[in-house]
Amino acid sequence: MQILKNLFQVSGDLNGITFDLQGALWNDANSYVLKTDAGLIMFDCGCGDTMEQIFNNMKYWDLSPDDIKYCILTHAHYDHTGGGHILKEKGVKFIAIKETADSVQSGDERCAGYLYHKKFNSFVVDRVVADGDVIDVLGVKIKVGHYPGHTMGCTAYSFDYQGKKITVSGDIIGTLLAGDFGWDGSFDFDKKKYIESLRKFAQVDMDIMLPGHGMIYFHKPQWRVEEAYNSALIQWR
Repeated sequence: MQILKNLFQVSGDLNGITFDLQGALWNDANSYVLKTDAGLIMFDCGCGDTMEQIFNNMKYWDLSPDDIKYCILTHAHYDHTGGGHILKEKGVKFIAIKETADSVQSGDERCAGYLYHKKFNSFVVDRVVADGDVIDVLGVKIKVGHYPGHTMGCTAYSFDYQGKKITVSGDIIGTLLAGDFGWDGSFDFDKKKYIESLRKFAQVDMDIMLPGHGMIYFHKPQWRVEEAYNSALIQWR
């Protein structure tokens, strides 16, 4: 699915772009691909069992999987990173915050393989970034934002593209189809830190928010974040 010119969603079972198991709506997170003159940047990479579907979706838009240069991770959960070892074998370089990098390298409970009854195949992140960093990836300036709560490594990535402020938000908030928050069964879930992260994330100026599951927010995504923040204040204090 093309979001903007040269910006695509290539996976996500909640809205039927990929499919893992019958009745499973959370096994494969949303993955996005940005095409640049120097190659492709991927954000998250799905569970791994749908990688051929992802590659076929890309090929429909004349995007070669061999052109993926970087994969940037929002957090370590299996549905977002389970395909990482496959891309590593293809020479793709990974970017993530320290907490996420440590998690996918160890492959422990922070990757939540137990939720999917699957074994996580660990891999090494090539570049570790930190909150507030502005990194240059294939000529695209991307700002890193660390928002722990759903996991300790939850990260959003913001960049300007075609006159729009884009934020890839992972599971910092929940989709409208299933509540206000990311799944609370994470090994490293923390409500107190989550509230503070929502307060901080509600201040991010964005035109389009690309979430970890479900629908893309094309109209006033900040309002959706504020709703989640308000819900956290009511339920969790």
